[in-house]
Parts: sequence; structure tokens; C-alpha cells
Amino acid sequence: MTASRFLGKPLPETVPGSDLFPLLTKSATSEQALRVFLLGAADGVGDRAAANIRSRCEHVDIVGVYSPSLGFEKDDGKNERIISLVSEAQPDLLVVGLGAPKQEVYVHTHRDRLRAKVAFCVGATIDFLAGEKARAPRWMRRMRVEWLHRMMSEPKRLVKRYARDAFVFPQLVWREWRNG
Repeated sequence: MTASRFLGKPLPETVPGSDLFPLLTKSATSEQALRVFLLGAADGVGDRAAANIRSRCEHVDIVGVYSPSLGFEKDDGKNERIISLVSEAQPDLLVVGLGAPKQEVYVHTHRDRLRAKVAFCVGATIDFLAGEKARAPRWMRRMRVEWLHRMMSEPKRLVKRYARDAFVFPQLVWREWRNG
């Protein structure tokens, strides 16, 4: 049973950001172009993703790319720089690939100052678009175990995070159910 069903709020389907973002870029037209800012991934990865997006989607304007250094979220000066870059670019879509839950916490913390119409937290999507990392095979995505592929691809980085999440997530669901 999924958490949404347990909480009495079933979702019609799951759509990962790695599937939704490319669909959004392909839907851009000359009448309704899409201004995108890519925030996240390692140095150079965002630029490669931007080049790939530009080559596939002529009506997507990549208005900014920034790869913050590790620990940036604890540095006021670095946060101000990011907020300034995003605000100056005024994207329709701020694509944030910093990993969960850092990306969600970052967007929530700075939501009032980030001048983007929509902030879209997408995990490793920027890496996928750059060709830096491979998506899980389609059968794993259909079975909703893409997380397992990611964990096996980067065990040193992700096993500890996923283990922590496996401990914390049920507690959050239980708390929501009790208070709901």
C-alpha cells in the first residue's frame, strides 16, 4: 500500500520529475516558449544538460545554469548569489537538482525570494539530461523501483541516505495519519 492510499489521499499515478520535465520542454512552442534555469549538479553538468535541451527543444530558453558548491545552503553569501541569479533571470521554471530533501528544503526556505513562476525539484534529472548518469531500465521504472537502480549505481552516496529515509518516512506518514 502506498503512503497516499494509507492517508486516504490516493494519487492517480506517479510521475517522476525525470519524466515530467522532458515532457514540459517538448510542449514549449513559439507562442508559449519556456524560460528555464537549471540549479544543481556538478560543475559543467548543468551546461551539458542545457546544451542537450537546446538541441532537442528549440522553444526552450535556458536563462541560467548554476552548480553550487557543497555546503552552499549554510552560507548566506552563496544563497544570496543564487537568489540574485535566479531573480535576474526570471525563469518560468526553476529546475532544482540538489537531491532530496535538500532541494525541497532549499526551495521552501527561499520561496518568497526566488523570482521563478514554478520551482521544480527533480533530483538527478539534470545529470540524466547531461548524459552524466543513466536512468533505470524502463521495467524498473514501471515497477516503481528506480530508487533501487540509483542506489546500486551509487552505493557509497545513496545507501546511507536511503536507509535514513526508510527509517524517517514511515514516522512522517504515521504522524500525518494520527494528526490527519
